[in-house]
Amino acid sequence: MVINVDSVVIMLILSALFLVLFLTTARRATAGVPGKFQAAVEMVVGFVDGLVRETFHGRSKLIAPLAITIFCVVFLMNFMDMIPVDWLPATAMAVGVPYLRVVPTADINVTLGLSLMVFLLIQVFGIRHKGLGTFFKEAFTAPFHAEGTAMKIVLAPVNLLLRVIEELVRPLSLTLRLFGNMYAGELIFILIALMTLNAGLASGMTWVMAPLQFISGFVWTAFHILVITLQAFIFMMLTIVYLSMAAESH
Repeated sequence: MVINVDSVVIMLILSALFLVLFLTTARRATAGVPGKFQAAVEMVVGFVDGLVRETFHGRSKLIAPLAITIFCVVFLMNFMDMIPVDWLPATAMAVGVPYLRVVPTADINVTLGLSLMVFLLIQVFGIRHKGLGTFFKEAFTAPFHAEGTAMKIVLAPVNLLLRVIEELVRPLSLTLRLFGNMYAGELIFILIALMTLNAGLASGMTWVMAPLQFISGFVWTAFHILVITLQAFIFMMLTIVYLSMAAESH
């Protein structure tokens, strides 16, 4: 139950940046030969829209914009890990801010907040597509179906227990997967930076560790670009899959 102001502020700034970039591109879009940034935005929109059409079997005008928003905002928050670990905290310390968390998704409170919003959307989609009666009826009649009334009563508690576990596992898995990967990535960058912390040019170990630090940082940065993109993609895809499952009758 902690709200970290630095994580929230950076998340809001990146969300505003996403809105400004995409709205500006949409308003300036041309039917002829697009510019480089417009082409990049169109590629992202087309790619995500294709995934939504293949994955989500219901009808909703919200899914594609939601998926694009989740992917881009989570990617931008993850991408903050590409900034050298001491730049922004050192700048903040210079203006009187003693602590600054640069990567919002390395804060479990942020990933939990995102996951809880997805959880609420799952329930809303389930009720909207099935109706309130069918939505609650499925909680007692699936996944184990029965023919007679007596067996339905016997299996109802089991079905309800499994349904509760299934619903609770979804936000938990979304939270821990994104947080764990980004926290570990940030920690490795910090460990690489510690190789030459407070090292002087007169020390022989500085000349040994500096090349190792450069090579390690370059290799991990190249690999981490894949990680941050993949984690944003996984969060988006799981959201689409969960919403599609919520819209289907069991």
